[in-house]
Amino acid sequence: MTEVRPRYALYYAPRPDEGLATTAAQWLGWNPEGGRTRRLALSVGFAPDRLAEITAEPRRYGFHGTLKPPMALTDDVSEADFLAAVGAFSVKLKPVTVPSIVLAGLSQFLALIPAERCVELHDLADRCVVEFDAFRRPAGEAELARRRAAGLSPRQEELLVRWGYPYVLEEWRFHLTLTGRIVDAGEREAVKTLLGQRFSSFVDRPLEIRDLCVFRQSAPDRPFTVLARFRLGGGRLVSTEVWRAS
Repeated sequence: MTEVRPRYALYYAPRPDEGLATTAAQWLGWNPEGGRTRRLALSVGFAPDRLAEITAEPRRYGFHGTLKPPMALTDDVSEADFLAAVGAFSVKLKPVTVPSIVLAGLSQFLALIPAERCVELHDLADRCVVEFDAFRRPAGEAELARRRAAGLSPRQEELLVRWGYPYVLEEWRFHLTLTGRIVDAGEREAVKTLLGQRFSSFVDRPLEIRDLCVFRQSAPDRPFTVLARFRLGGGRLVSTEVWRAS
């Protein structure tokens, strides 16, 4: 029997008291901070079942922006070791301000993305990928095959082999995913209009990256939840159990 290992990821996620976190949890029907399910808000023109389908994939991961993709830990590293390393790493960093975010379509799904490339954000993601690669259990053949099935460029293949994921470093693009793939262009545009209304308070405005979050997935069929958050440059662990605004 294959051993089930939890997966860990380094993500940006808004703090629970921020409007973006509340709006995203209402849209996805899931709050990864504490692992709480929420009833999807009804929307004129969309059946509840269809909205649940559209949001199923991002709901499983929780509202976030990936900095270090999900990974299992090596045999000689414990969860406590990993958290301690993330905490020590976060002390050396500074908060990042993305000047503006916009709602956009990416490969048939919809997400909030930076309006322009943010050098400081790219640097943060690159450092997360490189710094914590020693903690990563190498990807198995099944996972590598699944990634390759999507069709990778030669450079993406190199990144997959070296870092366990094809969309890192120069191939990385920060995005806060709001839907799964929506094949029908007309439906996708309608959903984009709805999202534009729901997230109007956050579009064309700055995004403050204040924390480095550790998300955990206990098993492949389980959703990701926030295990801990570390203030960038603050040095104090803020956990989901004893979270305090600052």
